Amino acid sequence: MTTEKAEFNLLREPWIVVMKEDGFTEEVGLLELFARAHQFRGLAGELPTQDIAVLRLLLAILHCVYGKFNLQGVSEPLFDDGSAEVTPAAAFRRWQEVWEGGQFSHPILRQYLEHFEDRFWLFHPERPFYQVPGLDKATDYSAAKLNGELAESGNKIRLFSSRSGETKGWLTYAEAARWLLYVNGYDDTSAKPKGKNLPSPGAGWLGKLGLVVAVGNNLFETLMLNLTLLRDGQTLWEQGDAIWEQNEVRTEERCEIAQPNHPAALLTLQSRRLQLKRSGGKVIGYSLLGGDFFPPENAFAEQMTVWRKSKESGGGPEEYKPRRHDPSRQVWRDFAALFANSSGHRSPGVVSWVKQLNNRKIVNRPLFRFQIAAVKYGDKDFFIDDVFSDGIAFHGDLLDGDLMEERWIGRILQEIETTELLVGQVGQLAQNIARVTGDSDANRLRRTASEAREQAYYRLDRPFRKLLEEIDPAQNPDEMSAKWWEQAQRIVRGLGRELVEQCGLRAYAERSFEENGQKIRYSVPQAYNQFLYRTANHNTLKGGKKGETVQSRAN
Repeated sequence: MTTEKAEFNLLREPWIVVMKEDGFTEEVGLLELFARAHQFRGLAGELPTQDIAVLRLLLAILHCVYGKFNLQGVSEPLFDDGSAEVTPAAAFRRWQEVWEGGQFSHPILRQYLEHFEDRFWLFHPERPFYQVPGLDKATDYSAAKLNGELAESGNKIRLFSSRSGETKGWLTYAEAARWLLYVNGYDDTSAKPKGKNLPSPGAGWLGKLGLVVAVGNNLFETLMLNLTLLRDGQTLWEQGDAIWEQNEVRTEERCEIAQPNHPAALLTLQSRRLQLKRSGGKVIGYSLLGGDFFPPENAFAEQMTVWRKSKESGGGPEEYKPRRHDPSRQVWRDFAALFANSSGHRSPGVVSWVKQLNNRKIVNRPLFRFQIAAVKYGDKDFFIDDVFSDGIAFHGDLLDGDLMEERWIGRILQEIETTELLVGQVGQLAQNIARVTGDSDANRLRRTASEAREQAYYRLDRPFRKLLEEIDPAQNPDEMSAKWWEQAQRIVRGLGRELVEQCGLRAYAERSFEENGQKIRYSVPQAYNQFLYRTANHNTLKGGKKGETVQSRAN
């Protein structure tokens, strides 16, 4: 046991950054946050990924309170104990009662946190929050590595930083508390093991996910919409405890554990063994070892990720793994993975939960909003290369029952497919124009096509989002399809025309060369006419072959 005194209590000290109704931010402690959650727009930390790490801590607390006690503070767990006395209906009733109250005003929430107050000290001789005291034989890092906005290692200095000079060498206790959650969830794989023959845990658990969050009109609503008191909105959870509820915490390095079967256990997973270092009232660095990990296949206790079907199981249960987001793709392009339950897709648990709330008329609103956020790693997750987020909104009735899903979700997926085909044609046009102008390098041609597609998606992005938000489920889906085809065709053809106008007069002459043993000639007019033909209507668009070039044999 160390003689280090307890310091900086996370229940009472301000450390979580929130945005107020007037657009300004402030820092609050956990007790104040829950008391005033309905007065805040949302979390407003340094990065959207940091906000999700903090959000998951808040959700774990709410699962421990509302999943184990009724609103009068009486122990009444919503666990599947095998007795059939607790039903999913009870979970919906409790959730609805909190939701209709509009705020976290129940004394049990404060009582619960104060009961565990000794586990919420950032510095403590025995149980520092989210840390392992006396961590030895670990990798030591500076405060610049802890700060996700800087993300510097000892041999890689960030050129453009939000902090400079001496300020890069330390963090306030409030900042360090936020980044402690972030590093635990998103840490890269650069730290080497100290023990021998240890397995690799990979990146932190949050870094392995394609995170999805339902967004409400204020922080109270956001927390409630993501408080999945039933697994996928269907079945009761098994019993489980948050990290602060456990009498002992694991200290061994790189420990493979069983998949958590309760949100509180998963939301407080210790992906890393951490210990902050302080001096003069500042955090100057930290020590780190690999922590807990488990096989990600079918880890459906995780309610906030996109999934991908990993393989056919030969008649056995389907196997899914979390699927990371692609920073180059707008979120609406992954509409199928997010909201369709068709073959090969599995909706995130939070989406299934919100569907249940909507279908049961517990939550009624014209628009539902979802946000994604993720980090992009480089070189086998060895370092964090980028942080990104995106959002999507659409009419609430689109989540209303199987009939609506069959009528509208399928049609939306068709329009996304049409959009991708249109974008593919403008990419092919750009590549053909490059060939006409004499570029034969395969890598440059691929880059040219990719850049044209990116520009097309950029121009289509805002119109498609607007289309989703304006869908009225009472209208005929054919009207939406016709409207989008006209708009998307105009945008893509406009970009194609610009590509032709930019290529110069020399490109209008035919150019002959050998390809696959044949003498071929290309010209811009040929390429552009083929592009116009392919984008004339749905039939010609779907008749185009992938990778087809515009060409004719020389006489």
